[in-house]
Amino acid sequence: MLWKLCLSKSSMIFLMVFSLTNLLGSFWLLLFNITYIVEWELCMINSSIIEFVLIFDWMSTLFLSCVSFISAMVLFYSKEYMSGHPDTNRFLYLVLMFVLSMVLMISSPNLISILLGWDGLGLVSYVLVIFYQNEKSSNAGMITILSNRIGDVAILIGITIMFHLGSWNFFHYVSLMESEVVFLNMLVIVAASTKSAQMPFSAWLPAAMAAPTPVSALVHSSTLVTAGVYLLIRFSPILMNSLTQSSLLLISSLTMFMAGAGANFEYDLKKIIALSTLSQLGVMISTLALGYPVLAFFHLLTHALFKALLFLCAGVVIHNVKEYQDIRMMGSITKSLPLTMMCFNSANLALCGMPFLAGFYSKDLILELAFSSNINWVIWMLLTLATALTVSYSCRLFFLSLTSTYRLEPLSAISDSASIMTSPMVVLGLGSLMSGGTLMWMILPDPYLICMPTLMKMFPIFIITFSASLGYLLMSSSFISTLKRVVLIHFLGSMWFLPKLSGFVVGVPTFKIGNSLQSYLDKGWTEYMGAQGIYMNLGFFSKKLQTAQENTIKVFLVSFFFWMAFIFILEM
Repeated sequence: MLWKLCLSKSSMIFLMVFSLTNLLGSFWLLLFNITYIVEWELCMINSSIIEFVLIFDWMSTLFLSCVSFISAMVLFYSKEYMSGHPDTNRFLYLVLMFVLSMVLMISSPNLISILLGWDGLGLVSYVLVIFYQNEKSSNAGMITILSNRIGDVAILIGITIMFHLGSWNFFHYVSLMESEVVFLNMLVIVAASTKSAQMPFSAWLPAAMAAPTPVSALVHSSTLVTAGVYLLIRFSPILMNSLTQSSLLLISSLTMFMAGAGANFEYDLKKIIALSTLSQLGVMISTLALGYPVLAFFHLLTHALFKALLFLCAGVVIHNVKEYQDIRMMGSITKSLPLTMMCFNSANLALCGMPFLAGFYSKDLILELAFSSNINWVIWMLLTLATALTVSYSCRLFFLSLTSTYRLEPLSAISDSASIMTSPMVVLGLGSLMSGGTLMWMILPDPYLICMPTLMKMFPIFIITFSASLGYLLMSSSFISTLKRVVLIHFLGSMWFLPKLSGFVVGVPTFKIGNSLQSYLDKGWTEYMGAQGIYMNLGFFSKKLQTAQENTIKVFLVSFFFWMAFIFILEM
């Protein structure tokens, strides 16, 4: 037990020091506009050099600082949350491996070294999702790792294409024309879509909620799901063509709308927050598609802080209501957990884009730039509806689980946990309050001057006000029953049937074809005509030959009559 505490404490201290060092380094690199690239040549195959490359610019160091800070808070939180589990030591090692994979992925401008972190994220996330060893976790882990394997294959094919181009360092190809890297663009988009759970690969992200809540806080804030967005940000100079931008904008807008609609009909606390992550990933990728990679990175950082806080607060609530996750089983938790709910509501309001919180600085700027851009009315409607639905499900969650009538009579009394779990929440709460303005002054020193009509300028505030009222109406089951469209509600609430499409429609025929091939080939003709058949035939003939070579009267008589008959036939 002492060893576990020492490991947790030393890891947390190291991550905090690493975070502070990278934060100061990013300030310095941004101030002087400096980038450092470190290369180690591993081997040379003909004219291709296999090398391990690290890049340190203001973007990579700032993201490393954010990942390290959130990881330190999650480890500190996990000491209390996972204290009753017998495999705490294994959990700590897995979290540290997860963070190491993300560090490798962030600091690599080389596709081969990116693959180390990229594949490490997929493998360790699978082990963490199945940490609670039951059937539900096993199914969730399987859909998680199989969905991510599609992106891994895309990265591998991208490595072969860059081998043909002459180098695996993608910053060498910024100046190339589109015709030479079209297929590479497609592969990068597929890889990023699978890792960031964009349509049609969105089914695995809510399923990954089977992992422990501290892991969810880490995965959905700054590590696994943001890896795809970060890869697109790095590749953004060669993704800027009309076809790529249009397809990315459509996919991300549909993902935003689908996730927002699904969250409004979901009752699982962790899945609602997971669907909000999916919606915000769509916001980041749509910002990239509009041509603003720095603004997408800005929203990525602010979202990481308040989303990690949301999951940590949700973990405290679930921990105190005896592992219930259905928000219909909660109510009036603000009276029992005032500090937790204060942090929860601050993160929730930041997610909604409430003015002067962290999410406002990035989301408001993104909406204004989107409304000022040359986009068609379909994308405009999807962006507007996705923003409205974000506020709607956030207010629905607040009204239904935190302020409604008390529904926990059969359970024991609950109260705020020890300071071990509340301390990281308070620290992240300060981050969700102050990070927006601070990062905006740091990353965007020149203010954007966006001249818009007064009505359009106030449109985001109107959306927030209207959607909060809609969230209050959706809290009532009687209002939902008046919609009278059961199929439509099921369609919207089930993520457009994507879990079934990813599981049953794709999986069941594949398993049937696999069973047929196994029966007819592996256990059929291939078995009969292959190694086993050859073995059986050789064994049969060898036994006959051995019998013929035995010195028995029966063999001599049979041979005699056989040769007499043969000679008689020849004489005729």
